[in-house]
Amino acid sequence: MNSREWFREAKFGMMVHWGLYSLPAGEWNGRRMPVIGEWAQSYFRIPRADYGRLANAFNPILFDADEWVKLAIDAGMKYIVVTSKHHDGFAMYHSQVDPFNITDATPFGRDVIGELAEACAKHELKLGLYYSQDLDWHEPNGGGYHHGHTNCGVMSWTNDWDYPENEKKDYTQCFESKIKPQVEEILRNYGDLCLIWFDTPRTVSPEQSSELYQLVKKYQRECLVNSRIGNGMGDYRSWGDNEIPEEYQKDGLFETPATLNDTWGYKSFDQNWKSSAEVLRLKNHLNARGINYLLNVGPDYLGRIPGPSQEILRNVGKELRESKSP
Repeated sequence: MNSREWFREAKFGMMVHWGLYSLPAGEWNGRRMPVIGEWAQSYFRIPRADYGRLANAFNPILFDADEWVKLAIDAGMKYIVVTSKHHDGFAMYHSQVDPFNITDATPFGRDVIGELAEACAKHELKLGLYYSQDLDWHEPNGGGYHHGHTNCGVMSWTNDWDYPENEKKDYTQCFESKIKPQVEEILRNYGDLCLIWFDTPRTVSPEQSSELYQLVKKYQRECLVNSRIGNGMGDYRSWGDNEIPEEYQKDGLFETPATLNDTWGYKSFDQNWKSSAEVLRLKNHLNARGINYLLNVGPDYLGRIPGPSQEILRNVGKELRESKSP
């Protein structure tokens, strides 16, 4: 079975947003953010130096890759997609390109992506990696600087609090020195990947999207690339966040990324959980229309997938198994 056939049959996957943003957990200096938790640095306009110090406190001693993978399997999921680097620029693997990573910059000192790759191989679950190829708030020349603020109006796409002179920024420098070599790292060092999940292509040129696409295929020909690589490229379409289309998809591959509550990255006070019945309803709705359901969990600063997430997913898996019983 080739990768496109596998993807079409997979139907259900787990997304994981995890990084330094799980430490503030949606709060900073006595304020709570009303929006998605992984955007904390931009929402609160946290200086790079202050945000970087979070790495000194990041020690998720309860992280267990096997537990995560087993939970996904128990829920009936066929693949897992994990943030290898989000918009804050912090790598959740041992990058040789930039020391701002979980192995070199934290007391934890372990390669999370490496451990998940081993667990996925052991339990025969497909692994995909998310990588933010445009936005990078750790970099003076990170992308997004042509686009002002996000659609909710309270966050900047680019780091304009540390680096306010947007007209002087040059994303090509960031692309060549960090983005491209880090994408090569994750392709070469973590075994067979089912997909690379790019995101928010605001500044990326058609040539740069093409270069990244060719890089993926150079090292992993069967690895799929989502449409958020930008400029009309990719092997399958990522619908908008939490988008539930009504139309039936006849040609191509499709996936909706969605949340279990109202955030992707961990927010301690977001308890607006979907019920297992609602998750099953959405899964059935999407799958009937030829769309995979990529459902997110946001582990906390100790590496734990929140209890409500686990309960919901296990109930979903139980219902799926019982519905297939003779």
